[in-house]
Amino acid sequence: DPNEDTEWNDVLRHFGILPPKEKPKDETEEMVLYLQKEAEGKMNLEERKEAEADSDEADRKAIEAYRQQRLQEWKCPQRRQKYGELREICGEQYIKEVTNAPEDVWVIIHLYRSSIPMCLLVNEHLSLLARKFPEVKFLKALVNSCIQSYHDRCLPTILVYKTGEIKGRFVGVAECGGIYLKVEELEWKLAEVGAIETDLEENPQKDIRNMMTLSVR
Repeated sequence: DPNEDTEWNDVLRHFGILPPKEKPKDETEEMVLYLQKEAEGKMNLEERKEAEADSDEADRKAIEAYRQQRLQEWKCPQRRQKYGELREICGEQYIKEVTNAPEDVWVIIHLYRSSIPMCLLVNEHLSLLARKFPEVKFLKALVNSCIQSYHDRCLPTILVYKTGEIKGRFVGVAECGGIYLKVEELEWKLAEVGAIETDLEENPQKDIRNMMTLSVR
């Protein structure tokens, strides 16, 4: 019997005639290996669960951060774009719409008469600027509804308010920019008193002044 523990079999095994005798299985060692594998499996499972939990938490945080960002982006234009048009008011609304306007709002009101061409031109320009600067309140009012017997030579009249006080005024054709007034020129005038934040880099009338200076020389 090749499996017997005899000296002859040992000699045969020594010379390779018989295969080495199989070692008896160590049940304790097998149990240890089994427990190690099981522990490794559980550990991998726990690690996967922990990684998945971390990933889910990171995803939730990223989604919440994105939601908050979009909410702020939505609120900002809503907060800034309060107006966006040149609105008509009457004298009875003056205190409410102009004097008692919110303290953080600039108010630009044009007192006009529809029979004066320069007034109509100013209204056109203010309509464009109202769309460009929707955070500013642009208003117009027929002068007779606000002030009785107001002289035509004082028209157009543009008044700029902040916190219920007049911060700037342009009275008459010359102060408003002349009969050939361009919208950029009016924008610059309003920016100079602080009512709007213009993206113009220099006064549009600069070239006109330079040309007039050169012609005089």
